[in-house]
Amino acid sequence: MRFRPCIDIHNGKVKQIVGGSLRDQGDQAEENFVADQDAAYFARLYGERGLKGGHMILLNSAESEFYQKTKDQALSALFAVPGIFQVGGGITPWNAEEFLRAGASHVIVTSYVFRDGKLYYERLKELVRRVGKQRLVLDLSCRKKGEEYYIVTDRWQNYTQVKLNGETLEMLSQYCDEFLIHAVDVEGKAGGIEEELAAMLGQKCEIPLTYAGGVHNFEDLKKLKELGGGRIDVTIGSALKLFGGSMSLDDVLAFCGQ
Repeated sequence: MRFRPCIDIHNGKVKQIVGGSLRDQGDQAEENFVADQDAAYFARLYGERGLKGGHMILLNSAESEFYQKTKDQALSALFAVPGIFQVGGGITPWNAEEFLRAGASHVIVTSYVFRDGKLYYERLKELVRRVGKQRLVLDLSCRKKGEEYYIVTDRWQNYTQVKLNGETLEMLSQYCDEFLIHAVDVEGKAGGIEEELAAMLGQKCEIPLTYAGGVHNFEDLKKLKELGGGRIDVTIGSALKLFGGSMSLDDVLAFCGQ
C-alpha cells in the first residue's frame, strides 16, 4: 500500500472539504481547512519527497465564476512539478491535452463518460482514442444506496444507475490505467474508512487503485491495508497535519514504506 498525495482546489484555493457538501449553486462547500499557500507549494512539498501518482482535483464546475482561478492554480502546480500528479475536474477530450502538456501524468474522468445516470461507452472510447489508455484514470467515486454502492458524478452531487462492484471494475479496467475511488459518504469527515467498500475493492480490483475517504489515524491505515490485501493505495487529506489534522506526513510515509 502506497500513499498518494492529493491537492483539492475550490474557489481558487487549496482546501479540504466534506465530500458530500459540494454544491454548484453558490459554489458552496463545508470546509475543513483552507490553506494560505497555493497549489504549487504543496506540489513542490510532495515532489521533494519523491511522491508520484497523486491527484489534483478542480472542484468548481466550468460554469463557475471561480473556475478560471481554480484552473490557474492547478496549471501552476503542474508546471512547478511536472509528471507526478494526475488531474481531474471537468476533463473532456477537448481540454485534456492542455493539462497533459502542462505536466499532468494522467487525466481523471467521471462526468464526461457518465451522463444522465448512464455510462456512455462511445464517450469513453473517444477519450481513450484522444488521450490513450495509459494516461487515463477513471474516477469511480461512490455513495451507498440501500445495500449497494453507486457511482456518483458532478462533484458527487448526482447518483448514476451504475453499481460499483466487481463486474464494473473488471469491465472498465480495459479502458484505463488506474482507478480513483472516493468513499463520498465518509470523505472529509476523518471518522473512519468505508470498510465494506475497501474489502470489495481489495478482492475485485486488478489494476492500480487509490482509495480516499475517512482515514483519520494509523488504525484506519492498518485496517485499510488488511482489508485491501495491500493492493489498495491510499490518499489522506483532512487528517494530515498539513491540512489541520493530526497525522504527520513523514509518519504516514514511514508506515507505507516510502
